Amino acid sequence: MPAKSIHKAEYQTLLQMLRDIRARAGLTQVELSEALEHSQSYVSDVERGVRRMDLLQLRDYCEACGVRLSTFVKQLEVELR
Repeated sequence: MPAKSIHKAEYQTLLQMLRDIRARAGLTQVELSEALEHSQSYVSDVERGVRRMDLLQLRDYCEACGVRLSTFVKQLEVELR
């Protein structure tokens, strides 16, 4: 049986990219959580891989950090190569 995506190295790359875009935006987890109308623990759980996001949530996360979803995905593809 194939490994779940959360156990793949690629997933760690995704999580690092999420932390990186937040940091580049100059946002703390608290500030991002306020923009997303979630708790700080939600952002922490997402960034640690405890909580997964659907595509629309990922879009909201990216936009709150000032990054277009399409730009994020293109960069993810580059990182995964």
